[in-house]
Amino acid sequence: MSQIVIISGSPTPGSRLNGLIQQVESNWKEKGFEVGHIRVAELPAEALLHANFKDEAILAALAQVEAADAVVIASPVYKASYTGILKAFLDLLPQTGLKGKITLPLFIGGTIAHLLSLDYALKPVLSVLGSRNILGGVFAIDQWVQRLEGGGFELSQELAERLDRASEELAEELVWLGARAKGTGVNA
Repeated sequence: MSQIVIISGSPTPGSRLNGLIQQVESNWKEKGFEVGHIRVAELPAEALLHANFKDEAILAALAQVEAADAVVIASPVYKASYTGILKAFLDLLPQTGLKGKITLPLFIGGTIAHLLSLDYALKPVLSVLGSRNILGGVFAIDQWVQRLEGGGFELSQELAERLDRASEELAEELVWLGARAKGTGVNA
């Protein structure tokens, strides 16, 4: 079965971004996909900032990306771009670290004015890293994700539907990729 790794660039453990991640992850797990996580904020800060390629946690995270068939890049938007901590991690990936991988961006920000950060800040970096199958992605506004008292998140219906469509598109791409690798083709 295909492997999906979610790279979260949020520096905050309780970020509303987690609501988006939980929605797509549950969809993929229902379909039987293996889903892993890299929470960049949990990597050793000194190793991350000094690009210590000998650090075990850094090596494990890079190995997760290498083994994945699809990579989700998830981040809050600060100053019209993804977080600096996410950039620090992306800088550790090899030059072609995303080659042959399906990538799906998930961003959340305070205003719709940051919508184009997906296209102008992230997608060029993904392309430089070798990704040629970059899905459209989902941009959400903070207001569309409510924190629940007992934990967890409630998403607006529109956002949940958009995330469901994006997760379905990634799943379809993975099935097609798997069929192509086996040389069987996929019947429509």
